[in-house]
Amino acid sequence: MPDPQHRTAPRALDGVLVADLSRVLAGPLAAATLADLGAEVIKVERPGSGDDTRAWGPPFAADGTAAYFDAANRSKRGLALDLGDPGDAAAARELARRADVLIENFRPGSLAKYGLDPVATRAANPGLVHCTITGFGSGAGAALPGYDFVVQAVGGLMSVTGEPGGTPLKAGVALVDVLTAKDAVTGILAALRHRDRTGAGQVVEVNLLSSLLGALVNQVSGQLATGRDPGPMGNRHPSIAPYETLACRGGLLAVAVGNDRQFRALAGALGASELAEDIRFRRNQDRVQNRTDLVKALEDRLAADTPRGWTERLTAASVPCGPVNTVSEALELAGRLGLDPVVPVGEGRTPQVASPLRLSDTPVVQPTAPPRLDEDGTALRTWLSGPGDRPVPPRM
Repeated sequence: MPDPQHRTAPRALDGVLVADLSRVLAGPLAAATLADLGAEVIKVERPGSGDDTRAWGPPFAADGTAAYFDAANRSKRGLALDLGDPGDAAAARELARRADVLIENFRPGSLAKYGLDPVATRAANPGLVHCTITGFGSGAGAALPGYDFVVQAVGGLMSVTGEPGGTPLKAGVALVDVLTAKDAVTGILAALRHRDRTGAGQVVEVNLLSSLLGALVNQVSGQLATGRDPGPMGNRHPSIAPYETLACRGGLLAVAVGNDRQFRALAGALGASELAEDIRFRRNQDRVQNRTDLVKALEDRLAADTPRGWTERLTAASVPCGPVNTVSEALELAGRLGLDPVVPVGEGRTPQVASPLRLSDTPVVQPTAPPRLDEDGTALRTWLSGPGDRPVPPRM
């Protein structure tokens, strides 16, 4: 939670107006991150139904809002516009003309008929940063629908997730959308910095497939270096050992030994210093080669205590480790560590996970609840129909 003493402090993106024409997760999450940094974000949705994720439940919050929608739409103003209506399309164009940033994830070319494609928006507003998010780029993959689950499959992530010989698995969250959102924010901030210097906006393009391939890091690098495809290894690491979950009494312990010094500390804490001198385990490359024997030797000793018991003892010995927590346990841990992971956004509304960003002089914004559909529509339509030099009306 932002420090109360900073509530009147300047925000990094004060004065930046963002038109969020995106749907589902990658674009809305990018826009919400900009809102965290102080930007004014106006979320544009279809009248009647709104963003697809408004109906993506269960789970639903107590007020009937889909929890999925809440996850990516904090601190925004709500405006419903039907782009097929000439008057609403004109209002959307006027919003783009006044905005500093426009985020959209329509299929490439589909916004041209409304005058909202990058060529048209930048002609009307040369300083605009127009961020377009697609599944597979604007070239040969332009017509392919971009859904996170499909991209996890075709992008190689599922091929390295799961147990050896088992069914390929997706990550437990829409990870590609989240990664793409972060790439979009990076590109937008770089483009705003360029505009600060030159006065010129530009087009920022990100796509789910490229964001995933960039995030596969060592797995892609290994394939490029050897010509061999990596495969699933469960919770194990292809290049480090022990770097996996190990069985203890009554559960699993995640152990991340990144170097030989840490392995010696692990062996000592287990009362088995001789393991660090065993020729099979002395160096990391030896431990990787003899992983089966290593795991058996470690689990024989770990069986003496529980994951939480070992966490206390091994952490004291500077061995990175921890139990496999549930989401609620993870939130409780963050709270105990003083990270203030949950932020209230109003009575009767689902709390938000706090922004992970901590800025000393331009703190993140205290979030507000995601908007109801067209919650600010009347005020915003009046503003868009008036003189362009008027500021965005304050929230009621």
